[in-house]
Amino acid sequence: MIIYTHNDCLKKFNGLNHPERKERLISIIKALKSSTELKIDFKEAPIAKMSEITLVHPKDYIDRIFNNIPKKGLLGVEEEPYADTMLCPDSKNAILRSCGAGIAAVDDLMNKNERVFCAIRPPGHHAETARANGFCFVNNVAVATKYLQKKYNINKVAIVDFDVHHGNGTQEIFYNDNSVAYASTHEFPLFPGSGTEEETGVGNIFNATLKAGIKGAEFLEIFESKILKPLDKFKPEVILISAGFDAHINDPLANINLESSDYFKITQKIVDLANIHSKGRVISFFEGGYDLQAISESIKEHIKALKN
Repeated sequence: MIIYTHNDCLKKFNGLNHPERKERLISIIKALKSSTELKIDFKEAPIAKMSEITLVHPKDYIDRIFNNIPKKGLLGVEEEPYADTMLCPDSKNAILRSCGAGIAAVDDLMNKNERVFCAIRPPGHHAETARANGFCFVNNVAVATKYLQKKYNINKVAIVDFDVHHGNGTQEIFYNDNSVAYASTHEFPLFPGSGTEEETGVGNIFNATLKAGIKGAEFLEIFESKILKPLDKFKPEVILISAGFDAHINDPLANINLESSDYFKITQKIVDLANIHSKGRVISFFEGGYDLQAISESIKEHIKALKN
């Protein structure tokens, strides 16, 4: 099992009391390194190339983001009420390493047949084609998907997103692309307000909305019927995961009541599907999750299942 990360991802600062903080990444790395049962090969995430990023995002959008990086202090890139997607002086390399982790992960998956987890920040699934949103600038899982298809001639990729917030960016990018299935479980209504079950793209978008308060057993029933069942029909050649751990009962930004152990069950179901259709090929990307203890416990369950 390979995990890509980099200290540059710790340098991005979003302001005091901002939920997307470096301690999130520190916590999951510490939890994984302290585990005696998980044998993990940690690797440094490389810098993504512009030619890779522009498989998804226009160059002028990326240039605009990087040109707006302040020499000191913080700059919000969105207007109210969501003016909390912040740039700081150290943003550029954090963004590039987070995207580069996915590129390296694809190469390792395809050339070494090893599953990979990208322990990165900033996250990516809210980033649209030309719009930063929800703490995200570059859509890491989308860039990895396009790179996978271009370099390795993969025709069908599934992206499973169990972050408690809908991945509006990933959906927007692939909404009319029937070579990519995007399947998301998310609390609704909740930020960003997208992801109704009527949003189906060209038959490739599968949204499962969750009511506040549901627990693991009900979640797994929904996951089975509304996510895994259509993906089984899609028959993906590779599965990528947007792994957010903010559906945990202790997460401060949402209202779903999963326990840490539920993330093993969720991940195992994805792995089982990958073993049937995808030669076991799975890459996972760290997205949300804002309670440090919860994500420390949940990440170990997630990685344990990915190693099976």
